[in-house]
Amino acid sequence: MRAAAAILVTLLLGGCAADNTVTEQPAMYANMAEPGAKLDAQVAASMISQYRQNNGLGGVTIDPALMQLAESQSQAMAAKNKMDHDVRAPLSKRLGEAGYPATLAVENISAGYHTMAEAFSGWRDSPPHRENMLKNGVTKMGIAASYAPNTKYKVFWTLILASTDQR
Repeated sequence: MRAAAAILVTLLLGGCAADNTVTEQPAMYANMAEPGAKLDAQVAASMISQYRQNNGLGGVTIDPALMQLAESQSQAMAAKNKMDHDVRAPLSKRLGEAGYPATLAVENISAGYHTMAEAFSGWRDSPPHRENMLKNGVTKMGIAASYAPNTKYKVFWTLILASTDQR
């Protein structure tokens, strides 16, 4: 009888342990300094839109062409191990070469932040970057993070905010 009771208690406790669920880490905290890491652009757009709305501005939507331009800029910085807006060409030239009809465009870059939350906080806490994120009139965005394991910074970030509306 004791053996049966001990087995029953062990099974019940084992069942309790199996009820522990692992909660998934929010995408804004995903580590981009890992091979194959993917940035969740929708989460980034949501964060930036909420920040803009909290400051009396309209949100932004993801633009596929700006996503490609941001990716190209982040990859160029990673390839040269250099954080620089003009690593390939100035933003206006890159937009023009891509045929992107921007009437207004700004860009934030950074390096060394491993998560979207860190990059966003860095931009928010830097007056010129904050000014770009709160630029009146932008409605579209592209964002990218490129991992470069053999570089000083490991992760290179680009955020492009723009509008194609006629002023």
